[in-house]
Amino acid sequence: MRLFLCGDLMTGRGIDQIMQSPSDPKIYEAYVRDAREYVRLAQTINGKIKIPVNSAYIWGDALKIWHDKNPTFRIGNLETALTVSEDYLSYKGINYRMAPKNAIVFKDAGFDSLSLANNHVLDWGAKGLEETLYTLDNMRIEHAGAGRNIQEAQKPAILTCDEGRVLHFSFCHSSSGVPYSWEAGELPGVFLLKDLGESGIDSVREVIGRYRREGDIVIASVHWGGNWGYEIPSSHQRFAKALIDLGGVHILHGHSSHHPRKFELYRGRPIFYGCGDFINDYEGISGHEEFRGNLCFMYFVDLETSPFHLRKVELVCMRMKGMRLERASLEEARWLFDHSVGQSQTLRRKIQFRKTGEIVVWGPSRAEELSLFP
Repeated sequence: MRLFLCGDLMTGRGIDQIMQSPSDPKIYEAYVRDAREYVRLAQTINGKIKIPVNSAYIWGDALKIWHDKNPTFRIGNLETALTVSEDYLSYKGINYRMAPKNAIVFKDAGFDSLSLANNHVLDWGAKGLEETLYTLDNMRIEHAGAGRNIQEAQKPAILTCDEGRVLHFSFCHSSSGVPYSWEAGELPGVFLLKDLGESGIDSVREVIGRYRREGDIVIASVHWGGNWGYEIPSSHQRFAKALIDLGGVHILHGHSSHHPRKFELYRGRPIFYGCGDFINDYEGISGHEEFRGNLCFMYFVDLETSPFHLRKVELVCMRMKGMRLERASLEEARWLFDHSVGQSQTLRRKIQFRKTGEIVVWGPSRAEELSLFP
């Protein structure tokens, strides 16, 4: 089985405005009142965009890479409401939405499941969330992490193929800016963890236990932490490892940071602490240039099932230019490697940096794995 993972899909504002059916461009930010301003900024930096673009445009070179690598399932974090709702939350400051008609971009990209537990999915209120759920359901794209009540929010996306089932769970932590009032209960909301200690671990374990069957592959998507910086809080490290040790999680899929953070292999299982933004409208916005937030990874995880065995993780470096993804240069791939993957001590002897700029991290041998899980 080959899985594709990516970080945040921020397709509102400028991205939405270059599409065939854009939302009303009026937004309610402190300094920007028209979403088309983000398009203008991008064009100032990287040249004119022929608007409107077709629905495949934003994925650019990623389309061929997906075709060549042919993942079994594609999973990302949708950090944008798919809605025409005008019920924006004034206290948020920044509100992301994409017109539901433009959501065909996710079908074009072949996404099978999207995480919804994050700090933007309710930017346009409960109506905006409900329309997002309806839009994804109508396209037959699975989702997890938000729902009309707590039961829906905690339910995983269940993906099936000849090799078995993948359970994709999604939850978020308040450290990523999710308001406590967004927690699902009898009313719509997200699967929110208020702490990453024992109670948070027990909560996720209990939910996984409701749905997991023998032989299932379990992916835990978590939206947590701040937008910038490379330091991984010790609480995040403890939480991720506890989910592997106690919850039977096979892949920890973390996001919220606007740039990729390091990942590690723990007992032969990958922990992606922060996958970075996969697509956004940040071109031309000044600040935090030292993190080169226009660079990102496509993450491909090759594994065997029944029992789980990680064969390798392949990373393809991409960059945003002209509001579309294109393959990064060798220099950019090396820089991104040095500042993220290369920082993990647990990967030192397992990394291969190819001349193409692709990075391969090899999983443990079967013999090694037996020692990791005696």
